[in-house]
Amino acid sequence: MDLTEFLERSIGRWRSQRSGHHLAFSHFEEIRSTIDIVALEADDSAVIDICKLYNIDPTTALHPFRMSWEGESDWDEDDIQSGSCVLVPIPDPDNPDRGKLLREQGYAETIAAVGKYHLTEEGTFTLLTEYDRAAAEERIWFATPNLRFRVSLIKTSSGQGVTTASFSSEIRDLSQSG
Repeated sequence: MDLTEFLERSIGRWRSQRSGHHLAFSHFEEIRSTIDIVALEADDSAVIDICKLYNIDPTTALHPFRMSWEGESDWDEDDIQSGSCVLVPIPDPDNPDRGKLLREQGYAETIAAVGKYHLTEEGTFTLLTEYDRAAAEERIWFATPNLRFRVSLIKTSSGQGVTTASFSSEIRDLSQSG
């Protein structure tokens, strides 16, 4: 699998169940959510805006997309977690399975962020993003075209300690396909 196939397979609506371990609080959390991943064109105004933010030519983007989510946690059942962000993969010209992922909003901190990604030979998408106060490491892979898994770690900014670890299983919502 190459990056194009990985990104194209990701488009759609996903039902996610995530188990999170918040080590700092000695707390376990279960989150159920719906994730929508929608393809964007390189000339979409949101893609152009985030590329401008990092002085990157939008025509170098590979399959930019918008990810939206809504879910609830057993930690606070009255709190609906929702959001949306634009993600823009910019492949390395010498190795298209490596590059930068521009994010309108980060995973560990809700600020714009640039992560470094690579796709392994086995088809696992690995993303490393450093923030001001933390670092995030995410791995996503497909078990089947309609089932994918995601493992995420939030580390201290020094990278020495882990504050949060989570595992997600995501199943494609086939009722949304034509």
